[in-house]
Amino acid sequence: MPRGTPLPGFGAPAVGFDTPFEMLLACHERVKRSLALQQRLRAYLQTTGCDDSARSAARDVLRYFDIAAPLHHEDEERHVFPALQAVQDEGLRAAVARLQDEHVAMALRWTRARSALLALADASITQFSEEQVAALAAFAAGYAEHIQVEESLVYPAARAAMDEAALQAMAQDMRQRRGAPQ
Repeated sequence: MPRGTPLPGFGAPAVGFDTPFEMLLACHERVKRSLALQQRLRAYLQTTGCDDSARSAARDVLRYFDIAAPLHHEDEERHVFPALQAVQDEGLRAAVARLQDEHVAMALRWTRARSALLALADASITQFSEEQVAALAAFAAGYAEHIQVEESLVYPAARAAMDEAALQAMAQDMRQRRGAPQ
């Protein structure tokens, strides 16, 4: 990228709270876009250097993983995973347990990645150190398989296990926790 070329952010597909699983899938798309932006930011710093565009990209990644990602994980912990507690499929229950453990690990890795992005956004640094690059890479690495397991196995099983009342309660809770209008 030439110097001064803005680092593009991203848009997101619009879905409503009335379709909670579609909201979860849309969130996964935003995770992927945010991680891609983080990767482009690392490359941008190497080729172009730190500028307002780079700091803005760091703030975009921070905003997503500070606000939306924790709400998404809470949606899963409150609604998706509990819907599968009674299933007889041991493999599915093991997958849910692994995903729950991964949520904890992701939060810890985010703490390390966040500090690097925050330092860049606040203009405390102009390049990531090797340690910071490793923290950003470790954070991103945990997502691909996690999302694949949720989308291919856990979400379809949870959706099938939930009746309309449970889906409506999930949608209402998601809306309410985000302060969205009724």
